[in-house]
Amino acid sequence: MSQDTPAVGELHDQVLSTIGRRIVSGEQPVGSVLTLDGICTEHGVSRTVAREVIRVLESMGLVASRRRVGITIQPRTKWSVFDPRLIRWRLDGDGRTEFLLTLSELRRGFEPVAAALAAERADEHQCRILAAAVSDMAVHGRSVDLEAYLLADKVFHRTLLESSGNEMFRALAEVVHEVLAGRTHHGMMPDRPNPKAIALHDDVARAIRLGDPVAAETAMRAIIAEAATAVAEE
Repeated sequence: MSQDTPAVGELHDQVLSTIGRRIVSGEQPVGSVLTLDGICTEHGVSRTVAREVIRVLESMGLVASRRRVGITIQPRTKWSVFDPRLIRWRLDGDGRTEFLLTLSELRRGFEPVAAALAAERADEHQCRILAAAVSDMAVHGRSVDLEAYLLADKVFHRTLLESSGNEMFRALAEVVHEVLAGRTHHGMMPDRPNPKAIALHDDVARAIRLGDPVAAETAMRAIIAEAATAVAEE
């Protein structure tokens, strides 16, 4: 294989992303039919790669394969809406602001509760990680290094959800990561991260360290509200 030829896994990801984005954008309408031969011809891949792409899309609820019917695009009500790849594709398309606000509503339903639980259950190591993440956010916010800021923000929220001790909340970390990354990569963050947002993260970390669930929950709600307001203004 030459250096210019994508590996099989790379080809799979490229085709999956291309078809997935077409479906979530509506370019590939509900009820329309895909074929393996059509995927192979358009994307220059083997039937093995095409089958694997369809298998993944089927697991996400985007398509359904039926004998004598074919590979049919499914309505949004069938989608696995928490799948991080699906969230990423939706954020890549039109209606990004409205979708981010929908995700903010979802976050309001679990992150404040997770913060309250973390105040009761976090261990010393997790408290140190939260404090270090806030410190990194402050440093990278001042230097306006948005990618480094994003990484620290992801560490904070992942650790928060893990510290809740609830496996269901922990499993939603990738959903939050896609929300944070979507804002950054689509220019929906302010040019310089809002010091108020960083201070609120510090409030959450401090409340968790001090074992104050009410303060942790309140500050977490304020973080989500600040982010939603910033998205709406953008």
